[in-house]
Amino acid sequence: MNRSYPSFEASTDTFVQWPGFTTIDSICSEEVGTPNLTNEVTTMKTKNKLSIATVAVVLSAVGAWSAQDKYSLQLPNGLAFSEFRGYENWQVVSVSQTPELLKVEVANPTMIDAYRAGIPGNGKPFPDGSKIAKIEWRPKKMAESPFAVNVPDTLQDVFLIEKDSKRFPDTKEWAYAVFDYQPASDTFKPDPTGTVNCGFACHTVVKDKDYIFHSYQKR
Repeated sequence: MNRSYPSFEASTDTFVQWPGFTTIDSICSEEVGTPNLTNEVTTMKTKNKLSIATVAVVLSAVGAWSAQDKYSLQLPNGLAFSEFRGYENWQVVSVSQTPELLKVEVANPTMIDAYRAGIPGNGKPFPDGSKIAKIEWRPKKMAESPFAVNVPDTLQDVFLIEKDSKRFPDTKEWAYAVFDYQPASDTFKPDPTGTVNCGFACHTVVKDKDYIFHSYQKR
């Protein structure tokens, strides 16, 4: 049995559309109708990226602003924390312990050089510009140690001492300041008792050592 099929001739001008098939022309016409939608989507994506970037910058700025600069603190008419900038890296003079606190005393290069030259044991005073920072922690027992040993736990305060004969003649050329540490806010604040005279009264008992308790320990 002979069957007949529809026939067509190839032509550069015509294209026969079979039932159920989509022509290239119809696809192109659909694409041509979507530029506005594509542009809107692109614009929305760009705006979202810019918004996210803006929020990130703002949050970063807020975090930096909220972090305290301890070196901006100063006692009224007294020592500024900034005068001891870098004390974290100063050399250790001595360590000490009380029932309540563990302490390490560090000194700036001027005072370390004086110690090494024999001051105050040789009867000479420390030079102007000598500075000590006493860092004090509340202690705790080291859980991992097989024997009883105390180690630093929470920072308590930083006690600062500086010699300047022109600024502090009334306190034998030395000034004292305490900056208390606040663990909850990770900030420091000047001790309410910390004035230019803070610490001088108790240091008078070592006036023969130029008002400094701790000697430079052998190492």
